[in-house]
Order: sequence, then C-alpha cells, then structure tokens
Amino acid sequence: MEDNHQCCSTDRSTERPDKIKSNLISRLNRVEGQVRGIRGMVEKDVYCDDILNQIAAVQSALNAVGKMLLEGHMKSCVMDRIQQGDHEVIDELLKTMNKLMK
Repeated sequence: MEDNHQCCSTDRSTERPDKIKSNLISRLNRVEGQVRGIRGMVEKDVYCDDILNQIAAVQSALNAVGKMLLEGHMKSCVMDRIQQGDHEVIDELLKTMNKLMK
C-alpha cells in the first residue's frame, strides 16, 4: 500500500490518493451489493447455511477494507502525530484496534 497519505489533521480528515480512495470505494460497493443479496436471500427463504456463508464473505470483505485503512492510518496519521510529540494517538489507535478485533 502506498504511504503517501496526507496526515489526519486537527479537523479529523484524511486526504487519500485517488487510487487508494477508488479501491476502497470499489470494495465498499461490492460489500453493499453483497448485503443487498443477503437481504434478498432472506426474503426468498434461502437455506440458512447459504445465508451464513454470504454473511461470512461480507465480514471478510469489510475486514479487508479495515486492514487497508488501518495500514494507511498507521503509516501516515499515527506516525506523523508521534513525530510531532502527540503520544495520545497510541491510546486512540489501541481503542480502535480493540473495536476492530471484537
């Protein structure tokens, strides 16, 4: 993954390169389609195990998006804030990682 993000600023935003942003949006669009597909499966009374397998696929796809964002965040925002002497970012990162690992 490229690590040329602009650091998260005090306004809590991150400017991402177009290639990375496009990749994230594509992945999220696929997840959105998968979720709509699951809803359709429920509406059509599809076999439970088949629906559960699709749910697992959605969770995996979301985890992949989360990993991409986490990597970029650590390589840019977190690193920059530590270099600026802001060590509170470590506690923020740990809280976020705990949420992701639930």
